[in-house]
Amino acid sequence: MIEIDGSTHSGSGTLLRYAVALATLVGQPLHMFHIRARRDKPGLRAQHREALRACAQLSRGRLEGDEIGSGEITYLPGSVVQGDNFTWDIGTAGSTAMLAFTLIPIGLFAGASCCFSIIGGLFQDFAPSAFHMQKVLLPVLRRMGAEVGLEVVRPGYVPEGQGQLAVRVKSISGPLEAVRMLDQGKVKAIRGISLASHLEKEKVSERMAERCRQALEQHGYSAAIQILQDDTAVQKGAALTLWAETDTGCFLGADRAGKRGRRSENIARYVADSLLEDLSTGASTDRHLADQLILFAALARGRTEYLIPGITDHVRSNLWLVNKILGAKTELEGNLLRIEGIGFYPSRT
Repeated sequence: MIEIDGSTHSGSGTLLRYAVALATLVGQPLHMFHIRARRDKPGLRAQHREALRACAQLSRGRLEGDEIGSGEITYLPGSVVQGDNFTWDIGTAGSTAMLAFTLIPIGLFAGASCCFSIIGGLFQDFAPSAFHMQKVLLPVLRRMGAEVGLEVVRPGYVPEGQGQLAVRVKSISGPLEAVRMLDQGKVKAIRGISLASHLEKEKVSERMAERCRQALEQHGYSAAIQILQDDTAVQKGAALTLWAETDTGCFLGADRAGKRGRRSENIARYVADSLLEDLSTGASTDRHLADQLILFAALARGRTEYLIPGITDHVRSNLWLVNKILGAKTELEGNLLRIEGIGFYPSRT
């Protein structure tokens, strides 16, 4: 049984999500304790519980301790996923993107393609947005051989949630392939999405986009930012996402959700500054992609190498986790991250 102290390194819910995904793939029981022990609201929240239950449903596994607030769980994964259509409702504004991230690796190695419909929050603090996943993570996974589609069906914000994300994962016929991104290259395009729900009169999306363009122009960049006016969300809300594509095939992004009292111009400044800061380091990934790629690189065949903008708790946590569960060897030299993938591919017998 895999034993994980949930307070290790970042001590976040991400540690739980990644651990349960990897345990499902390798077919090993998982016991995790001290889950989110250092958080203001320790233990499982709705989005973490749904990730556990989704993995159990996909693999026909069993769970113990999956109650809200629980600090300890035992998970016994079942058989290989055969592929199907699935729907999960987090029930809160918890991150649908993070739940999707948990399920994508499992879907890649299922016996057939999977479609996931996930209901909850799509734009909130402390989680990459659905747009970041769509425009930054998925293009890089495509280079590794993963075909994953993502659609924002309905935006969802804090506190009501009730947004909908649709994810389509094509089953692959062999291991993922390693990637080498050792040169950021030159930025060839910066694009963005400025989204506002039920805020057309206030011109929130226009203000975010315009202020963002101005901030980038001050540093010699131009940006094509799409303005989206939405009336399908259950509440007012806004989100801004930027992403840069370079001539060496790198993608770096930044995002920010709106909230009451957070001015449109401040959102724009935060997003522009975050992207510019990561670009200025010469990294080939942004601060979020840097830790998100670790799990996929550890599963891949061969050595993945890329440049990160800085070392975060999530990077440390994920490197530790893939070594503990998969035995993947990792090395961090300055801002160069090397991951020796295990060439994972499940037996179909």
